[in-house]
Amino acid sequence: MIALVPIRDGVLPAGASEAIAECDGRAIIAGSGTGSVDLDGLAAKVRLVELGPVEPARWTAALTALLRQVDDGDIVVLPHSPDGRDLAPHLALALDRPLLAGATEVSEHRVRVARRGGLELHEQRPTGPFVATLQPGARGAVTFAAPPEAEQVEAPPADGPGHDAHVVEVLPPDVRTMDLAEARRIVGGGAGLQTEQRFEQLDRFAAAIGGVMGATRVITDRGWVHHDRQIGTTGVVVDPVVYLSFGVSGAVQHTSGLGAPDHIISVNTDPHCPMMTMSDLAIVADANETLDELLQLLADDQVANG
Repeated sequence: MIALVPIRDGVLPAGASEAIAECDGRAIIAGSGTGSVDLDGLAAKVRLVELGPVEPARWTAALTALLRQVDDGDIVVLPHSPDGRDLAPHLALALDRPLLAGATEVSEHRVRVARRGGLELHEQRPTGPFVATLQPGARGAVTFAAPPEAEQVEAPPADGPGHDAHVVEVLPPDVRTMDLAEARRIVGGGAGLQTEQRFEQLDRFAAAIGGVMGATRVITDRGWVHHDRQIGTTGVVVDPVVYLSFGVSGAVQHTSGLGAPDHIISVNTDPHCPMMTMSDLAIVADANETLDELLQLLADDQVANG
């Protein structure tokens, strides 16, 4: 097994360390800026392949040729990042292998894959080589004590690069449509928010502070929020820097999917619920009233600043 991590400008995507750990520290780092990427503690043996700007067809041709030459390339694991999700099906087709996308666990003979927005986990039993993508936050990273054995390699000549899409325009990301697993700031809502309209307000508040709105399973089961915004082991496993919760009690399937945020802030009327006890800042208050106050403060600030 080997991890294949596509990078841009030397920046590792979300889930890179977990994909590498799943492959016992063996990885190919491919893309632009491979010489500047910091891999201390993240890997044991690394091949660095400089491919320049993102061109999926050209990258696929080069990496397909390389993977056919390496001795540990039968099973290829990519992070389930935007570039990983884009590259994986190209590689699977070029290598003539099955693709197991959105995995929560990958080993040589067993792969667990999330389906139906994380509501179901399916266990696959591969009998040969395959390509998989691993969900960020699903497995956790491993720290390697020794510096990685790194080798800069040239991608072997490819049979033909195919045809790449022509990039017309690159738009800035919209925090409201950002992949929840990629978000650095998440504002979560639970059963303490009393109406569906409250989640429309929560979405506005999250966007105003540069965050993404998420919810508990109770809320998505009610149909108030789409299942792709469900945080937890049966939804999306996240790992934000900041998690701000409104009316979330903290059921274990929710908190187990939170990763390890640097800061947790919770608003709840119950000071003893699990979400409050694990918070860095616990605000004992009604989540609905607190949300109203925060939205009013934002509105007042907009008026004051024109």
